Amino acid sequence: MSSLSRELVFLILQFLDEEKFKETVHKLEQESGFYFNMKHFEDQVLAGEWNEVERYLSGFTKVEDNRYSMKIFFEIRKQKYLEALDRNDRAKAVDILVKDLKIFASFNEELFKEITQLLTLENFRQNEQLSKYGDTKSARNIMLTELKKLVEANPLFRDKLTFPPFKASRLRTLINQSLNWQHQLCKNPRPNPDIKTLFTDHSCAPASGQRPVPPTNAPLVGPLPKSGPFPPLVAHSPFQTVVNPPASAIAGWMSSANQTLPHAAVAQGPPGLLQPPNMPSAAFMKHPRAPTNATVMEYQTVDSEHLPKKIRTGHSDEVSFSGAIHLGNIYSQDDLPRTVVRTLNQGSSVMSFDFHPQHQSFLLVGTNVGEISIWEVGSRERIAHKAFKIWDISACSMPMQAALMKDATISVNRCLWSPDGSIVGVAFSKHIVQTYAYTPNGELRNQLELDAHVGGVNDIAFAHPNKSLSIITCGDDKMIKVWDAMTGQRQYVFEGHEAPVYSVCPHSKEAIQFIFSTAIDGKIKAWLYDCMGSRVDYDAPGHWCTTMAYSADGSRLFSCGTSKDGESHLVEWNETEGAIKRAYCGFKKRSLGVVQFDTTRNRFLAAGDEFLIKFWDMDNVNILTTTDAEGGLPASPRLRFNKEGSLFAITTTDNGIKILANGDGQRLLRMLEARAFEGSRSAAQHISTKPPIANALGGVPNFCSPMATTMERGDRVLTAASASSLTITDGRTADVKPRIADDADKIRSWKLADIVDPAHLKVLPLPDSATSKNKILSLLYTNSGLAVLALASSAVHKLWKWQRTERNPSGKSTASVLPQLWQPPNGSPMTNETNDCNPEESSACFALSKNDSYVMSASGGKVSLFNMMSFKVMTTFMAPPPAATFLAFHPQDNNIIAVGMEDSSIQIYNVRVDEVKIKLNGHQKKITGLAFSQSLNVLVSSGADAQICIWSIDGWEKKKARFIQTPAGRAGPLVGDTRVQFHNDQQHLLVVHETQLSIYDSKLECLRSWSPRDNLPAPISSAVYSCDGQSIYAGFCDGAVGVFDSDSLRLRCRIAPSSYTTSSAPSAGSVYPTVVAAHPSEANQIALGMSDGTVHVVEPSDVEPKWGGPMPAQENGPLPAMSSNPSLSNQASDAPSR
Repeated sequence: MSSLSRELVFLILQFLDEEKFKETVHKLEQESGFYFNMKHFEDQVLAGEWNEVERYLSGFTKVEDNRYSMKIFFEIRKQKYLEALDRNDRAKAVDILVKDLKIFASFNEELFKEITQLLTLENFRQNEQLSKYGDTKSARNIMLTELKKLVEANPLFRDKLTFPPFKASRLRTLINQSLNWQHQLCKNPRPNPDIKTLFTDHSCAPASGQRPVPPTNAPLVGPLPKSGPFPPLVAHSPFQTVVNPPASAIAGWMSSANQTLPHAAVAQGPPGLLQPPNMPSAAFMKHPRAPTNATVMEYQTVDSEHLPKKIRTGHSDEVSFSGAIHLGNIYSQDDLPRTVVRTLNQGSSVMSFDFHPQHQSFLLVGTNVGEISIWEVGSRERIAHKAFKIWDISACSMPMQAALMKDATISVNRCLWSPDGSIVGVAFSKHIVQTYAYTPNGELRNQLELDAHVGGVNDIAFAHPNKSLSIITCGDDKMIKVWDAMTGQRQYVFEGHEAPVYSVCPHSKEAIQFIFSTAIDGKIKAWLYDCMGSRVDYDAPGHWCTTMAYSADGSRLFSCGTSKDGESHLVEWNETEGAIKRAYCGFKKRSLGVVQFDTTRNRFLAAGDEFLIKFWDMDNVNILTTTDAEGGLPASPRLRFNKEGSLFAITTTDNGIKILANGDGQRLLRMLEARAFEGSRSAAQHISTKPPIANALGGVPNFCSPMATTMERGDRVLTAASASSLTITDGRTADVKPRIADDADKIRSWKLADIVDPAHLKVLPLPDSATSKNKILSLLYTNSGLAVLALASSAVHKLWKWQRTERNPSGKSTASVLPQLWQPPNGSPMTNETNDCNPEESSACFALSKNDSYVMSASGGKVSLFNMMSFKVMTTFMAPPPAATFLAFHPQDNNIIAVGMEDSSIQIYNVRVDEVKIKLNGHQKKITGLAFSQSLNVLVSSGADAQICIWSIDGWEKKKARFIQTPAGRAGPLVGDTRVQFHNDQQHLLVVHETQLSIYDSKLECLRSWSPRDNLPAPISSAVYSCDGQSIYAGFCDGAVGVFDSDSLRLRCRIAPSSYTTSSAPSAGSVYPTVVAAHPSEANQIALGMSDGTVHVVEPSDVEPKWGGPMPAQENGPLPAMSSNPSLSNQASDAPSR
C-alpha cells in the first residue's frame, strides 16, 4: 500500500473515532495493521475479553512470528486457563488446554506437562510457582504489565504504537477544501449553493431570478478553522458567504474573512454555520462531549484531568455495566402530569399561556379578545387581569391606526414570562407588542408598547444577547426584530424570509447567541445578533406552520409543525448535521388545526392531536401514552408544562383550562390549599386590614416570597407566612426586600416545649442485626416515604422498609410499626469501596434517584451506582484520589450529577457518556454540601472552608461566593463542614455549620441566623428542613434535637436525648444524632442517625400531633404536660451582622 493510502487509513480512523464508531475503529485498526491501540488492548485484557484480545492481536502478529509474539499469546492463554480453574470450571479448562495451549507443547513440552498437571490439584495455588497468585483482578494487572513490555519490545509493533500527529478532523478539512474549489470552478456560482451529495462533483445549476453574486466586501472566501472538530458535512447544506464583521459580533461562528485564502468552511450544525477559529471544542449547536474548556485531544490521547472516555467492563468478580450507563429509565410514566386537578374558566378562547419560571403555580393566560390574566391554580383565583387597550394611540403608526379603524377586534397571539418572571410580554394579532412589569404586590404595570410589525405579531421571546434583556418579535411583515426590554429601543432587524414569520426560538451554545426562525412557507433560518443575514436556510417538515424548542437543558432541539393538508410532524434535529435525527409517530393523517407541543424533564414530549394529549419519550419515536383529560378538549389543544414538569395546562372547548398534575404537582396543590386554610384562620384572628392573596411559591409554597399579590376580591385570604413578611400601611403592601419575617412571632403562638420524657413522643429504634456499631454518616428517606436508607462508617448501606398491614395500610414509614431490615436474596448488603485510611474519617455521601431505583454512593473510594432492588453494583467510577465527598443529582437530568471532591473541586459528571463535563474550582477545602435550585437555575456549594458559592447551571460560571458570618463572641475565621439545603420555594437557603443555623437569600445575603446557647449549647451536628418547609430540625452533639420555625429561626421545641435514647445507652453526650433526615410527606416525622450506629424514627405523640403545639384539654383531667422551659423563650434568632 502506498504512503498516501496508508495516511488515508489514519484519516479514516480519526474520522470514525470522532464520530464515536468505536467498534469500527478497532476493526479497521486490526484489519489494516497500521496502528496498535494500546489503550483498547489494555481495556480488553483487564475485562477478560480473551477472544477479542486474540482477534485484535491477529491483525499485527501470529503465534509463531517470533519469540515475543509466542510469549504474548502464551501469557494470555495461560491466564484464561488459570481463571477457568479458579472458577472450578474443569470442562472449560480442558478445552483451553487442548485447543489453545497445546500448540506450545512443540516448543516446551515440559512446561505443557506442568500446566496439564494443574488439573489434578484441588487448588492450582498448591503449585509452588503459582502460590502467590492472588485474585483475578490483580493477576490481570500483573500480566498486563508484562504484555506491554513484550509488545513494545516486539519488532513487529515498531512504528505502530504511536498515532501520527495531525490536526483534528483532517479528513473533513480536505473534503471541505475540495468542495470550495469545485464551487470556485462553477460557471454560475450561487451565493448559497446546495451541497446535496459527495458522490459527484459539485456544480451550481443556473436558476431563473437568482440573486446576484455577493459584493466584493463580502467575499465567499474565508479562512479554515485552525483547530477543533471540523463542521459536519450536511445534506442540503449551502455554502455561506464569509464576511468580515468584528470577531466579537459573531462569537466564533465563522472566521474573520481572509481574502487571500480560496477556501470557505462547509456548514456546521444546521447548514451554513461556519466553524470558529481557535475554538477547538466548540461546535455550533452540538452537544459538547467534553468540558468546554478542554483542549483538543489527538486521537487516542488522554487528558489526565479527565475521566476515561468509557466505563470499562468490570472483572469477573464484580458486577458492572459494559459501555455507557443510560439512566433514562429513571423516569417513568408516573412522572407525567396526567391527573386532572383543576379546571379554570377563562371565559374567552385561550390563545396562549405560560407558567411562571419560579412560582410554579402561577399561570399567565392570553385570549382571543386581547385580554391577559394571571391565575394561581392552587386556589383557582385570578390574581391579575388586563383588558386590551392602546396606551398611546398618537404614537401608533398610520397603518396600525387604519387596521384598528377597519377592524377593532384584536387577539393575543403569544404571551410569556421573562426568564426571571419580572416581566410579561404579549404579542397581539395587529402590530402591537406590550410588556408589563409584574410587581411584588401582584400588580401588572404598563411598561412598553411597541408598534412592532406591520400586520400580526406572531411570536415573542426573551433573550440576553448582550447580557441585557432583549425582546425578540416576528410578524406578518416577514421580519424578525430585537428590542431592548427596558427602553424599547430597536437593536436589530433581520430580513430574509419570503413569507410571514411564524415563530422564533432564541438560544445559546457555548457563549454563542443565535435565533432560529420559521416562516409559513416552511423555511427555517438562523441568525446571529448582527446584520449579516441568515446563516441557515432549510426546510421544515410540512412546509407550513412550525415551532421549535429546546429541551430544558438546551442539549436537544425539536420542532413540531402542521402542513396545509393537515399532516403533522414532530421531529428531533441532529444539531451536528442539521438533519432530522428522528421523526415521532402517532399523529392523525389530517390534523384539525396546527398541532402544539412542549417538552419537559429533558425526557418527555407532549402534543395535542385528535382531541387527546399524546406523550412520547424523547428517545422513542412511538407514542408512550395518551390522555383525554376527562374529555372536553378541542381537536388540537394548546398545552404547556410548568418548569418542574409537575403541572400541565391544556385548553378546553368551553373557553377553559384544565390543569393536570403528577404526584409532585398534587402535593404542591394540597400544600397550597392547606396554607390557604391556615392563612384564613390566621387572618381572621390577627389581621384587620385588607389582606393580600396567598402566595404560590416554587416547588412547594411555604416561604415568604418576593412575589406577594394584592387581593382582587374581598374573600381572598393570606397565608400565615406571607402575612408575616409584609408591613401593611394604609391598606397597601410596602415595597420591601424579600426577607424572612421579622414579626413572625407576633402572628404565631407556639408553645415552647422541652420534651424530656419518652411518654411525650413516639420513638422507634430501627432493628439491626449487626453486632458492631458503626457511626451513621448519611441518612435519608426514600422519595416515596416507604423506607429509610442509611450509610454507616463501615461503608455498608442499611435499608429499612415498612410493609402494608392493617395497622399501616399506606405502607409509609411510621414510629408505630416496626419495619423490616431489607436484605437481598444473596444476603450481601450494598457496600462501597473504601480507601486505606480510617473509615471513621472518610467522607461518606449518597444521592437517591427520583424514583428510588438507584443510589449513587461513596465512602472514600470509587463512586458506586447501586440498584436499589437487587443491591447490585451497576458500575463504579471516579477512583480516588481525590475522593468524592458529596453527591447531588441534576434536577432536570438524572444522567448529570454534581460530585463534590476532597480536593475542593466540583466535577459535573455525565453518567450516560461517562465523562466530566466541567470541573469547578472556587473552594479552599473539601466540598461538604451541594444543592440545586431549578427555579434560580443555580447550583450552590459549600465546603469545609465555611464558604458558599453560587454557580450558574447554564454555563457553570461562578456567580458569587461568600464566607459564612462568624457568630458574635467567636474568634474567626470559621472552618469545618458546612451544609446547604434549599427551601421548597427554591429561593431561600439553609446553611448549617456547627456554630450556626442561617437563612440566606438568592444573593447570598444572610437574612437570619441562630447560634447554640442556653439550653442548646452544644455544636450543631446536622439540620434539615421539614417537607413542608415550615420547620427546621437540628441535631446537637450533646444528643439534643431542636425544632425551629423556618421563618424566624425561633425555637419551638427541644427534644432531650433522654426522651428517645434507651437507658442502656452510654453516658450523656457520647451518643448523639450525627445526621437528621426529614420525611418527604409527613412534616412532623424525622429519622435520627446516631453516632453509635442506631437509627431512630421520631414523631410527636398522638395527643399533640405537632412539635411544640399547645396540649389539648382532656375530659378526665389533663395529661402530664410537657415541661415548659422559661429559658427556651429566649431562643430567638439573631439579626445578621452587616
